[in-house]
Amino acid sequence: MGLRINDTAPDFNADTTEGEINFHEWIGDGWALLFSHPKDFTPVCTTELGAVAGLKSEFAARNCKIIGISVDGVSDHHGWSADIETATGNALNYPLIGDPGLNVVKLYDMLPADAGDTSEGRTAADNATARSVFIIGPDKKIKASLTYPMTTGRNFAEILRLLDSVQLTAHEQVATPANWNQGEDVIIVPAVSNEVAAEKYPDGWKAPLPYLRIVPQPGT
Repeated sequence: MGLRINDTAPDFNADTTEGEINFHEWIGDGWALLFSHPKDFTPVCTTELGAVAGLKSEFAARNCKIIGISVDGVSDHHGWSADIETATGNALNYPLIGDPGLNVVKLYDMLPADAGDTSEGRTAADNATARSVFIIGPDKKIKASLTYPMTTGRNFAEILRLLDSVQLTAHEQVATPANWNQGEDVIIVPAVSNEVAAEKYPDGWKAPLPYLRIVPQPGT
């Protein structure tokens, strides 16, 4: 059974480019972004790791830590980090987990249990499914997940947009419509009655359909 939204993110201990961590302790009381890579020294992943380094302040403003994982050891990661800075202009400024035993990628259902116990001899194509993103909340539950093919670089502006949405909807009884961005109108969730909604939104709402009630984003 794969991991699903609202499942507890599996905990683990691992070596990273910034030392040993326990994952849940490392998350602390904030949010976390975990994103995976099938192998070091791969072209698309090189661009992604640098892109995320350039966005670290954006994630920090949202109380969200960043951590990567690649299916190789930390010694390889240190060598790769120089390439990342050369290619993107951004030095690696967050931890990158080493997973040469395939423990974490199997724990997160990115590789099958029978994939073996070493990254040695495995190619990026062998690990192609280790291309997932997990947004994890302060309660250590998975709030969102995405998986990309190796040939498609991830859109981290979209991942920031997704983070904005899950953080907003974790605290307000609203949902965000298609193509929503921070500060735009939102939808009152169906579980909120009109009577309760009227108390929170005394100016009312737009209702193109009886079950589609649109209001300004709370707090804006």
